[in-house]
Amino acid sequence: MQAMSVQRKKIHPHKYSLWIAMGSITMMFIGFTSAYVVKRAQANWQVFDLPHIFWISTAVILISSGTIQLAVKQFKQRNMQRYKQLITLTAALGVVFAACQCLGFSQLSQRGLPLSGPVSASFIYVIVGMHMLHVLGGVVALLIMFARAYRTRVRVYSAVPIEVASLYWHFVDVLWIYLLVFLSIAR
Repeated sequence: MQAMSVQRKKIHPHKYSLWIAMGSITMMFIGFTSAYVVKRAQANWQVFDLPHIFWISTAVILISSGTIQLAVKQFKQRNMQRYKQLITLTAALGVVFAACQCLGFSQLSQRGLPLSGPVSASFIYVIVGMHMLHVLGGVVALLIMFARAYRTRVRVYSAVPIEVASLYWHFVDVLWIYLLVFLSIAR
C-alpha cells in the first residue's frame, strides 16, 4: 500500500528527448574529432594557431551559461523582472558568441586558410561551423524564451521550457570548451 502511494519521479518527455539529442550530437562530434586525429597523421597536415577571438568567445559563452542558470533560478522564484533581464542578457551573449565565431572564420580566411584550403583548416571550419549551427539553435530557443518572457498574457507558468533551454545551453557551452581544448592541443 505504502509503495503505491509513493509516485516515481519521472523525467519530463522534453528533457528526455533533449538528453537523447545531446547524446547524438556528442557522438557526431566524437566522430569529427576522431577523424581529425586520423587525418592529422598525414604528411600534408598544416599546423596553425586558432584565432584569438575563439578564446574571447569562450569567455562570452561561459558568462552566458551563468546568466541562464540565474535566469532559471529567478523564474522558479517568480521574480519575472529579473528573469526578463537575465534571459535578455543570455540571448544577447549568445548572439555575441555566434558573431565572434564568424569573426574567427574571417580571421582564418585572412590568414590564407579558407574553407577550400588545407585539410587542417577545412576540419576547423567543419567542426567549429557545426558547433556554431548548434549554438544558433540554442540562440533561437533563447529568443523564444525572450519573447515569451515579454508576453503580456501568460497561459502556463511552467519552468520546463527554461530548464530545457538552460540544459541545452550548458551542453553547447561544455561542448565548445571540449572542442577548443581539443583543437588547441591536437594541432
